[in-house]
Amino acid sequence: MELVEYYTQNQIGYITLNRPAQQNALNPGLLQQLQAAFTQAEADAACKVIVLKAKGEVFCVGADLNNAQTADVNAITPANSNVSQLPALLQQIYTLKKVVIAQVQGPAISDGCGLAAVCDLAFAVPAATFGFTEVKTGLIPAIISVFLVRKIGAGKTKRLLLSGDLISADEAQTLGLINFVVPTEDLEKTVAAFADKISRENATELMATTKEIINDVQTMTLAEGLAYAAEKNTFARITPASQRDMAAFLEKKKIYW
Repeated sequence: MELVEYYTQNQIGYITLNRPAQQNALNPGLLQQLQAAFTQAEADAACKVIVLKAKGEVFCVGADLNNAQTADVNAITPANSNVSQLPALLQQIYTLKKVVIAQVQGPAISDGCGLAAVCDLAFAVPAATFGFTEVKTGLIPAIISVFLVRKIGAGKTKRLLLSGDLISADEAQTLGLINFVVPTEDLEKTVAAFADKISRENATELMATTKEIINDVQTMTLAEGLAYAAEKNTFARITPASQRDMAAFLEKKKIYW
């Protein structure tokens, strides 16, 4: 898997984009290997939280336009292009049963910005830039719009997708596109410390259920959402993880998973 690296350390699974010379542009091979890495991390008992990061100065510039330009446009179909791989990858990250944290050390553009945005949490350095430039490069930001509307709402999504402009890390945080902006020299250790904290203090299955609820209730009516949440709450309370955490809380004990 030369385009993507995966390893675990201290219960954290690290998935790293490894095309720095191409600014980690997404080609079919990289997309395929990312899907395989997330599948491996989800099944890995040694991994409780996942960090998505990249090598080089750029997080990801999006789709590999050189690859797209040389393709036979008459032969392109949804089944043989990034059009099929990208939504599958984004949906995989969005629904994964483990928390996924984006560690953004540089520009995250177009589909690269989508990768960061679809993660559950995102940390970035002050110099990182974000944006969806598709409308300026002969493309449309169709796939990410499905996720972006859910994350930041229609108004903010229109601002980003219709302008095609890049924004700063601070503005991305204000819009809700990312969660934290940290000094460049502190990025790696801050992300590792946060991932370590939630992997040790929170039960993996309870975080997975919480993530599932947050994703699912967005498309439900208020009544449907409350009924669904109540059902999930009932089942969660009888799991060993919930029973252990509640007992520890009542006994004023600290639990480390």
